[in-house]
Amino acid sequence: MRKSLSIIMMLVMAVMLAACGAATGGSGGENGFVGISMPTKSSERWVNDGANMVKEFEALGYKTDLQYAEDVVENQVSQIENMITKGVKILVIAPIDGEALTDVLKKANDAGIKVIAYDRLIKKSEHVSYYATFDNFKVGVQQASYIEEKLGLKEGKGPFNIELFAGSPDDNNAYFFFDGAMSVLKPYIDSGKLVVRSKQTEFEQIATLRWDGALAQARMDNLLSAHYASENVHAVLSPYDGISIGIISSLKGVGYGSGSKPMPIITGQDAELASVKSIIAGEQTQTVFKDTRELAKKAVAMADSLMKGKEAEVNDTKTYNNGAKVVPSYLLEPVSVDKSNYEKALVESGYYTKDQLQ
Repeated sequence: MRKSLSIIMMLVMAVMLAACGAATGGSGGENGFVGISMPTKSSERWVNDGANMVKEFEALGYKTDLQYAEDVVENQVSQIENMITKGVKILVIAPIDGEALTDVLKKANDAGIKVIAYDRLIKKSEHVSYYATFDNFKVGVQQASYIEEKLGLKEGKGPFNIELFAGSPDDNNAYFFFDGAMSVLKPYIDSGKLVVRSKQTEFEQIATLRWDGALAQARMDNLLSAHYASENVHAVLSPYDGISIGIISSLKGVGYGSGSKPMPIITGQDAELASVKSIIAGEQTQTVFKDTRELAKKAVAMADSLMKGKEAEVNDTKTYNNGAKVVPSYLLEPVSVDKSNYEKALVESGYYTKDQLQ
C-alpha cells in the first residue's frame, strides 16, 4: 500500500511540474548546465524560442532546464530559484515583469551564476551580463512606416482616422516599440493628417497588460462604440500579433471587412502562424518578423562565451540602461512582412513551410 501511495505521489508531482511548464533538456551536459526561463506558452513565439535554445545548447554539449511560468511572476521567481538550487551555471531569462527579479538575481550572483536577458530587458539589477534582442525601436518604426506608406501620408493624403495600441507596461520593449512608432506618426497626428478620435495617444492610455489579445479586443470594442458610430477607422497601430487578432475580432464584429467598411491597415509583430494566415486572407495587413532562431543562436553564443570565461560579441553598449547598469547588448534586425513578401521572408528562409500557411 505504501509503495502504491509513493507511485501515486510521484505521478501527481510529475503532473504538477508539467502544469507549471517544466521541461528539462536531454542527456549530456558535459560542458555545463543552463537554465532557460521563458514567460509563457500562450504565445507560440516563446515556445519556439525555448525549443530553439534547447536545440542549440544541446548541440554544444550543454544540459538544459527549460521552464515556462505562464505569465505569473511568482512562478518565474520560484522556477529560477529551483534552477539555482539544481546547480545551473548560466541563466537565460525572458522576464514577465522586467523589474521583479532583483532579489532572485542577487541569489544567482551569490551562487556564481551568470545571467543573460533574452529579448526583454531585466531591469534594476546589476547582475545581468548581456542582453540578446532585436532592434526594438526599429520594430516600432517599421510598423508606423508601413501605415505611413499605405495611407500615402508622405504624399499629403488624409486626414485618416487611426487608433493606437501599445504593449505591456511591465515589458521594457513595449516602450521602445511605442517610441519608434510615434517618431513616425506623431508629426502626422500633430498636423491633423492622422486623427485619433479617442484622443488616447499616451502610452499609459493605450498599454495592454501582458500583451493580452482579449483585453485589446475589449478596448477596441469600446473605441468603436464610443467614437466610430458614423466614422470608419482607417488604421490601427498594433504592436503584436496576439493584440492584432483581438482587434480584428472586434472590427469584424461590427461589420469591417465587408461592403462599405473595408478592414483598416493593421500592424503586428512576431509573424505568428495565425497572423500570417490572417495577412494572406486579407485581414491583418502587416507583421514584423523577428527570426527567433537567430536570437536563440545569439543567446547561446553569449552563454558559451561566459562559460568559457570570454567576452561575448555585442553591437550596442549604450542603449539599454536597466536602471543599475548599461547592459551590453546584441541587436538583431527585424523585417517588415506583408502579403507581398511573406513567401520570401518566411517560407524561403525555412521559418514556415508552404503547407503550414495553407
